[in-house]
Parts: sequence; structure tokens; C-alpha cells
Amino acid sequence: MSKEEKSKGELENLSGPRLWFTIIFSRAEDVVYVGLGFLLAAGALALLLAEAVSLAQKIAVGQISELIVPLLDQLLLIVILVELLFTIKVSFREHVLEPSPFLVIGLIAVTRRIIVLSAEFSKLLKEGETIFQYALMEMGLLTLAAVALVFCLRLLRPTLPRVEA
Repeated sequence: MSKEEKSKGELENLSGPRLWFTIIFSRAEDVVYVGLGFLLAAGALALLLAEAVSLAQKIAVGQISELIVPLLDQLLLIVILVELLFTIKVSFREHVLEPSPFLVIGLIAVTRRIIVLSAEFSKLLKEGETIFQYALMEMGLLTLAAVALVFCLRLLRPTLPRVEA
């Protein structure tokens, strides 16, 4: 029995005020998901356009080396927003909250911070040994978090889907 059939069966068992509240809350949930989706899409597009303009300006001036890490940071933020948009799409379509997309989002966020932190190591070393040690501890914790997230993803998806070329 599919989720949709099960949902329809549950609605048929309801009557009176319970049925109306269920329908109203379901519609309200849909409206919120649609609103969130539009806001996330608009935010991702705005960030993408802003980064494209910034990249073009830095290339014109010849300051590409200063832009690479912040550009990668912002691009990964856009990927996180798109993954959140995907999660909202799945939640809207199936009315089920799946944990896998959140784990992927967490993994992207951890990876994003690892990349930015590793790019800043030389600057942090110049600021002082204590700050550098804190950065190393953060890097260790981020690495543990990445391993834990990958482990959780592997538990949820024992066999990875095949990608057709």
C-alpha cells in the first residue's frame, strides 16, 4: 500500500471536526512549504547572481586569488540552499520528512567549513599559536562530524543508487 493510499484511508476513517482540521492543517502545511520553497529558490538565485557579478569584477581587476576561497564558500552555501529546496520538494510531495537530505546538507556544511578553515590556516598561524590550536581542534571535530554523517548516510542507504551515464 502506497503512502498516498494509506493517507486517503486514514482520511476516510475521520469524520466531523477531525476531518476538517486534518484538511485545514494539510493545506496550511502545503502553503508553508510552497512559501519556503520560493524563498529558498529566490535566495539561492540572488546569491548565485551576486557571486557571478563579484567574480566578474575580481577577474576584471585581476584579484582572482583573493576570491577563490570566498567564492567556494558561497557556492557551497548555494548548494546547501538547493539541497534544502529539494528536501522541501520531497516533503511537499510526499508529506513525509526524510532524514537523508538533512544528512547530506550537514555533510556539505561540514565540508564547507573544513575548506574555509584549511584555507585560513596560514593566516591563523600568524595571529597566534592559541588561535591556530583552536582551529586545529575545530578541524578535528569537523572531521569527526563528517565521518559520523557519512556513516549515518550509509546506514540509511545500504546500497547506493547507480548513476547512469
